[in-house]
Amino acid sequence: MTPPAGPLRVLVCAVRAEAVEWCMLLGWLLSFGADRCKSMARLDFDIIVVGAGHAGCEAALAAARMGARTCLLTMNLDSVARMSCNPAVGGLAKGQLVREIDALGGEMGKVIDATGIQFRMINTGKGPAMHSPRAQADKNAYHLEMRRRLEAQENLLLRPGLLTSIEIRDGTVRGVQTQGGEPYRAEAVILATGTFLNGVLHFGPSVRPGGRMGEPSAVALSHSLREAGLELGRLKTDTPPRVNGLTVNYEALEPQHGDPEPRPFSFSTDRITQEQMPCYMTRTNPRTHDIILAALDRAPLYDGQITAGLGPRYCPSIEIKVLRFRDKDHHLLFLEPEGRDTPEVYCNGLFTSLPGDVQEEMVHSIEGLEHAEIMRYGYAVEYDWVPPTQLRPSLETKRVAGLFHAGQINGSSGYEEAAGQGIMAGINAARKLQRKEPLVLGRDEAYIGVLIDDLVTKGTEEPYRMFTSLAEYRLLLRQDNADRRLMKYGHENGLVSEGLWRRLQKKEADIAAVLTHINKARREGKTLAQLLRRPEVSLDQLAELDAHLAELAGDRQVREQVEIEVKYEGYLRRQRGQVERFRRSEDSRIPSWLDYEAIPELRTEAKEKFAAVRPVSLGQASRISGISPADISMLMVYMEGRRRLKAGRGSASPSASRK
Repeated sequence: MTPPAGPLRVLVCAVRAEAVEWCMLLGWLLSFGADRCKSMARLDFDIIVVGAGHAGCEAALAAARMGARTCLLTMNLDSVARMSCNPAVGGLAKGQLVREIDALGGEMGKVIDATGIQFRMINTGKGPAMHSPRAQADKNAYHLEMRRRLEAQENLLLRPGLLTSIEIRDGTVRGVQTQGGEPYRAEAVILATGTFLNGVLHFGPSVRPGGRMGEPSAVALSHSLREAGLELGRLKTDTPPRVNGLTVNYEALEPQHGDPEPRPFSFSTDRITQEQMPCYMTRTNPRTHDIILAALDRAPLYDGQITAGLGPRYCPSIEIKVLRFRDKDHHLLFLEPEGRDTPEVYCNGLFTSLPGDVQEEMVHSIEGLEHAEIMRYGYAVEYDWVPPTQLRPSLETKRVAGLFHAGQINGSSGYEEAAGQGIMAGINAARKLQRKEPLVLGRDEAYIGVLIDDLVTKGTEEPYRMFTSLAEYRLLLRQDNADRRLMKYGHENGLVSEGLWRRLQKKEADIAAVLTHINKARREGKTLAQLLRRPEVSLDQLAELDAHLAELAGDRQVREQVEIEVKYEGYLRRQRGQVERFRRSEDSRIPSWLDYEAIPELRTEAKEKFAAVRPVSLGQASRISGISPADISMLMVYMEGRRRLKAGRGSASPSASRK
């Protein structure tokens, strides 16, 4: 309808325009309200993971894949899975951790297989228990690939945010609060804060807040954790300088190449196809050491500026190495490329927080680096951590129900140790919501089990690093059989695909078939198994003489498992016997309500330590630092007496037993 002419038309048009504006405003308000409601709904989760480092990524993926609505909060989306220190995954004992993470359904092994630039199996000159895979990483490609997988994961929302406090009610976690004031609600929270918890950076005399160079630290969160009743401490670690590879004299250096047939980390990766890049070795020298010693009065580690101690024992700063080993005239350094598309090279072994001018002089004193340009200086970071004896073996805090910790907040060091804790925290947070018992891996089942048990039972006074020597049953906990040990747990929790699970079942059947055949088939009066026990005989050689064996043992992994089972049969049998005795002590459960003060025969120190750790079994109790065999005997006698008393009186409640 066309409005009339003249003033009336003007009035009608004005009314119509105002009506349109009001309709637009109403529509905008309705849209805003709907979006706001959606936004608020998005802030209501089952599980919140704080920190997108290696622990946080594994925790978030595990929880989401187990069906929990999960939010992964990180201060910087561009720092997801960033390798703050060395550009590598795996290594001595760490490679075993990565393969275990993969067997449980984790992601680290898959991502490094896709983005690695060099793959090596180290310690191959020793027995199979010592073999450990290691890979150089393309740092940026690793970060981007992990972020892509997080963003594609169903049930998982990746969001930026700086955490300021944990919301706790009646001793149970209810969510978190961010700096912007947004309340995130959840039934479980996993803290994987890395070095960002009240982090402080040291570079020469310069001191500034930060969890990593160029990134802030989470200061308020430490106060919130203390308010929750948790004890906090301080730790520190260092990074080395990075140099421009275009200015390095590689002709003076010794190259280190990857394996010609690289082995993948992940059991789902068939083979590594990408081109590999070399690393290079060089050394410090007496002149380097003189430069460092002359500058110790300017070293934050020695002038009182850093108060958190000396840092990781097995990854020390160059200042500590030069002082501690004055009889050595050199220390080995590895120059590791940080990626395919960057000239940046990581100077592994040159960890330091010395001032920039000292770092320049120090680097230029080293062969091959005489004219190297430093692209990033080394620095140290001090950060808060929560001593892990305050955790249950499930990684849930004892004081706050539903609050889990994983990674460097627990006092560990290394990407692999963090990722191993992360996947276990994610699994156990999801299982808690499902009203299931936590998954706790034994020391006889996994390096991850050794790692977590050491942390929650013994604690640590310095950044904890995994070594093969820490595992009592390392011949059973090899990198090559992680799938046979742990994939059942990944499958039970919905983290391992049916296809991968069926592949493992076929592998087990093939191993059994080969073992049966070689124990029956004979040559020259001896079974093939007896011949295989000879050091100079391999399964491949026997397969050349036996067509049926060649058919049965066509898969390399099957051949490897059979050869280890046969050649190390006596050692494996002995270690399995030790495991059986170990499990008996682990099966002797200690009730959570036990009052250690009520055991008069116990030493005061033992009472205090038992009460602090709250061991779940006699086995765990025996591993607490400072606990003697006599303490365990007294505890066993008391528990047996209570058991008999309970049996004589019928079923008594814990409260009645304490009276």
